Amino acid sequence: MIIVGCEKIALSFGEKQVLRDVTFSLNEKERLGIVGVNGSGKSTLIKIIAGRLEGFEGKVHIPKNTSVAVFDQHLALDPQHTLYEEILQTYAPLMAMEEQLEGLNRQMSAGDSSCINEFSALHERFIEAGGLEYKSRCRGILKNLGFEEDMFSLSISAFSGGQKTKIALAKVLSAMPDLLILDEPTNHLDHKVLGWLEGFLASYPKTVLLISHDRYFLDQVTTKTLEIENGKGTLFAGGYTRYKQEKKKNREIQQKHYENQQKEIRRLEQYIEQQRRWGRERNIIAAESRQKQLDKIQRVEKPNNEPADIRLRFAYAGESGQEVLDTFGLAKSYGPHTLFSGLDLDIRKGERVFVLGENGVGKSTLIKIISGSERASEGRVVFGHRVALGYYDQENQQLSHDKTVLDELWDENPSLSMTEIRNCLALFLFKGDDIAKTVGALSGGERARLSLAKLTLKKTNLLLLDEPTNHLDIQTREVLEEALAAYPGTLFVVSHDRYLADRLANRILYIHPDGHASLTHGTYQEWLRDSVSTFTDSETSVQSKQPTKQELADGKSSKQLYLEKKKQAAEQRARETKIRKLKETIAALENDLEQIENELTTVQPDDYIRLDALYGQRNQKEEELLLYYEQWEAFTKEE
Repeated sequence: MIIVGCEKIALSFGEKQVLRDVTFSLNEKERLGIVGVNGSGKSTLIKIIAGRLEGFEGKVHIPKNTSVAVFDQHLALDPQHTLYEEILQTYAPLMAMEEQLEGLNRQMSAGDSSCINEFSALHERFIEAGGLEYKSRCRGILKNLGFEEDMFSLSISAFSGGQKTKIALAKVLSAMPDLLILDEPTNHLDHKVLGWLEGFLASYPKTVLLISHDRYFLDQVTTKTLEIENGKGTLFAGGYTRYKQEKKKNREIQQKHYENQQKEIRRLEQYIEQQRRWGRERNIIAAESRQKQLDKIQRVEKPNNEPADIRLRFAYAGESGQEVLDTFGLAKSYGPHTLFSGLDLDIRKGERVFVLGENGVGKSTLIKIISGSERASEGRVVFGHRVALGYYDQENQQLSHDKTVLDELWDENPSLSMTEIRNCLALFLFKGDDIAKTVGALSGGERARLSLAKLTLKKTNLLLLDEPTNHLDIQTREVLEEALAAYPGTLFVVSHDRYLADRLANRILYIHPDGHASLTHGTYQEWLRDSVSTFTDSETSVQSKQPTKQELADGKSSKQLYLEKKKQAAEQRARETKIRKLKETIAALENDLEQIENELTTVQPDDYIRLDALYGQRNQKEEELLLYYEQWEAFTKEE
């Protein structure tokens, strides 16, 4: 059954045509991802489909009585509601039925039997509409999006902007509509929540239409891909990676057909011209025959030029020493709240470290401390020999809002000529009047491109990058990915872009919610497989190596501290036999947790009662495990 049918959708704003002849259909239970560069018309198209935009040409067909829910970044919330009240508003009709049932029940309890039939009929409709599980569904979705029980009673006004976005997402997901429309649903979600959302949508029993720049997410969720390019829509089977492969293949085939046809056309035209030049009767007849043949040819269109790419290469300052970056006892607190403590990192030349963790654990704060833009509460950062540092700030705070785009680049690179600066800006799609704009007037994506332009002109061999793909469309993300893959220096990257991490990372630094961290060797996929265990041989604990204040005061060299801590780590491994029983208990609890997690992946997304029970078991096991972790840490300190 077709849930959405779009027929020759076209829309113009003034002289600019945003969409033209977009035609596609989406069947029940299909999941469509819409992709395209920023400004290609993706959000405009879903507004048309959702009935939020008029004045377009063409037709949108959605069957009558099809329920539709739309998530975007501007969904309104009532600041007076509590979190739980706001989510339950999705089920206002069910709540009204529930109140009516309670009223009828009170009447029957008082001896009025006249309403029994009414109660029975209403109760049956209530059950059919999902009245028995809607509260469990709402609670389960909130918990999976990172909201704990003690947050349910907080008013909406108490939450941050990112949390409000997740609340809006929870409302839409809780509605379980026939057509679920999502515009950038992965913003503000950490890797754990993203994993749950992928599973939820991949098994969603109805139809999904979404826009996302998260390529990994698209691969996990979508069954079809609609590309919007040059205003036209092209439908592909499969997720993002398959779409890219098919697009490349189709373009190559079309280009080959076009070139072959052009050769044939030129051959016929030359033959016709030659015959007409000779001018005899039989030559004229031959020319006319070939002309008819030429006129009947159905012309193959030349493949459209793809949208302009930025061309990106990071200037390299030459090799650094083997030891690039060490931190000793690094900690950061805001008043009584500690983000992290005791962080000892040893980053070596050529390593590509990706920093992961839930929102709010201090990933961006850590990279700011390393860059020198923020001070640590404790500990210190030591850079190795010949390290040339470059820093990309996701908030673009290193830009001056009052300067023009041209001056922003030129003031920091006065030795370059006007032509060189303009050429650099052109590589990042700043052309013509764009270079005269003030930085404050730029969009988020434009500021991100300008910050990257500045960074490319600086010679570095260590790049600190804080969410470098934020505000970038997929095309620009891929260009950045290729540039980072070719960069010969060392990378230290905070990113939610799992596609980027999957491509580049060879070490993972994971900051846990309790403030300690683990640094592992290996790829992102290897980390995903091995991240359950805290005590594997491949993992280096960066919590237990905190230097003393005396060490810091003595000003020992990074090499001395590094060797001392290597010795401490060896002694710690020798003492592991003394704590075997405690570790066995921890391993058993971890195994229980793994079994619960595995069972969670097999439970149907709409079985909210079972999901709620499993979440309760998981929370209990995690609390027990935390107690044993604390005992283990206390034991090792006593030793």
